[in-house]
Amino acid sequence: MPSYGLASRRLRPLGHPSRTPSPILFLEKFMDKGLVSAVMERTKGYKAFIVDVDGVLVKGGDPLPSAAEALEELKRLGHVIILTNNSTRSRAQTAKALQTLGFPVEPKMVVTSSYIAARWLLEREGKRKVWVIGEEGLVEELSRAGHELVSPEEAEWVVAGMDRRLTYEKLAHALRAFLSGARFLATNRDGTFPAPRGLLPGAGAVVGAIEGMGFSPETVVGKPSPIAFEIALEVAGVLPNEALMIGDRLETDILGAHRAGLDTALVLTGVSHEEDIERQGISPTLVARDLGDLVALLVDAGWAR
Repeated sequence: MPSYGLASRRLRPLGHPSRTPSPILFLEKFMDKGLVSAVMERTKGYKAFIVDVDGVLVKGGDPLPSAAEALEELKRLGHVIILTNNSTRSRAQTAKALQTLGFPVEPKMVVTSSYIAARWLLEREGKRKVWVIGEEGLVEELSRAGHELVSPEEAEWVVAGMDRRLTYEKLAHALRAFLSGARFLATNRDGTFPAPRGLLPGAGAVVGAIEGMGFSPETVVGKPSPIAFEIALEVAGVLPNEALMIGDRLETDILGAHRAGLDTALVLTGVSHEEDIERQGISPTLVARDLGDLVALLVDAGWAR
């Protein structure tokens, strides 16, 4: 396969010593197998980069090597939006947590599934009476959007996200809300999330417990739902073809963004691995070993504005 004059530059990715293969040669390995959809002749750089957190910036609560430096460089190349399915934190809480780890992130850059749920409900239904199964971040975003937190019997909507203090009593309250006519909105269906001691149950476990009572969500707003990407694009102020989604999960970050019309970049520092691309049949636009390699690739190929 032709190298388009790029591979010969032997990039030195951020935070890494010179190493072989370079990011472009690493990408071409996947192109040769037909596993990516990279358009080498793309003439315009991306105006915005939508970046996942777990597996891209952090892993097990710790920052990935050189990820903070790479994110800083990415901000110089275009508008950066942090898009995460984590509903336990608000935008401000997420930004503060990332700042503590050394990442240059401000609240206005962050789009959490808790924020998406609150915004979607406000835009679609107006200010509603809600009862929440979830944590502080979800409650905060719903309140900030003007929704009223009420008892289960008064609720027009039950909004559920990850809840590490889920109890039988909370499920019983949710059941009372549904039997009183409440509708069901979920932040996401992620079955697990990475933690320092390994995978732990995610919001999908909470949603599953509610579904076990016979009630399924009318809407799920987090990735891979197009709602998540639409709101991230609105916050960035760009069109789908002007943005690149950067994630580590093929079935959420990559598939969801592709369906929403975005180009995608899979970094191999999280959940999905090289062999998963062919096995799952989900083809990203680009593949890189990590965020630093991806930034170097974007610069070298002229895919940054």
